[in-house]
Amino acid sequence: MNDRYGSDVLAGDWRKAGRPVIPECEAVKDLVIEEVATGFCGAVVRIEKNIVTLEDYFGKLRLFPLGPGFLLDGKPVVLVPPKKAAPAGRGRTASGSFAVENAAARVALPSRIFVEGRHDAELVEKVWGADLRIEGVVVEYLEGVDDLDAIIRDFKPGPGRKVGVLVDHLVKGSKESRIADAVAAGPYGKHVLVVGHPYVDVWQSVKPERLGIKEWPTIPRNVEWKKGICASFGWPHAEQADIARAWQRILGQVRTFADLEPALLGRVEELIDFVTSP
Repeated sequence: MNDRYGSDVLAGDWRKAGRPVIPECEAVKDLVIEEVATGFCGAVVRIEKNIVTLEDYFGKLRLFPLGPGFLLDGKPVVLVPPKKAAPAGRGRTASGSFAVENAAARVALPSRIFVEGRHDAELVEKVWGADLRIEGVVVEYLEGVDDLDAIIRDFKPGPGRKVGVLVDHLVKGSKESRIADAVAAGPYGKHVLVVGHPYVDVWQSVKPERLGIKEWPTIPRNVEWKKGICASFGWPHAEQADIARAWQRILGQVRTFADLEPALLGRVEELIDFVTSP
């Protein structure tokens, strides 16, 4: 018989009808998330039972119960415990490459990659270290690039002995660009590749979301950049040790290549390809 009034309107889960479904998000380590009620934004550092511990970029810790009431990239999520890792196939390195299990590091190639500072070297090691050891590529850091031409001449690049150089703030018209042009035009230019990123310092190549901010602060030109960054975050910056600790805090937020800006990723991959090619 035809039911002229239709089915029971109270049948089924009528309370949820028309309501948006809030997705679940696993509280994996280093995930940056915001708690709605307090506005506290930080990275996941610990999960104990149903409690998540977040750490903001000042190093302050706050505990919150798992569940609804969080924002990820500005959108509501329900924070849930991370699932146990399933036995997977082949793992990947921090750079996104397939990991090679139980492989010994190769004897170092004659070729080298030079980076402008210690922080650059530490970042490259953290993300690409496993790949570089498999390839036998050594990364060395320079104290600036003012003496790059002399360093290249001392190294004497040639076939099978290439040099790749990563430079900070390599933009048109800069001092760094003039140095790079001089090296390219020099007697060893064929065996040297100088590339760079547009950032004032390699710190800026870390995506700001990893630090719980929307963008890196703009520092006046008359203020030393790293000290200005620390001051804007409220971090100590009077001594070099303070700057070193600030960098370690930033570096600690880098898990994989996905936490870095493409402008750096592409340049490092380009250098690795250059020094490992025949």
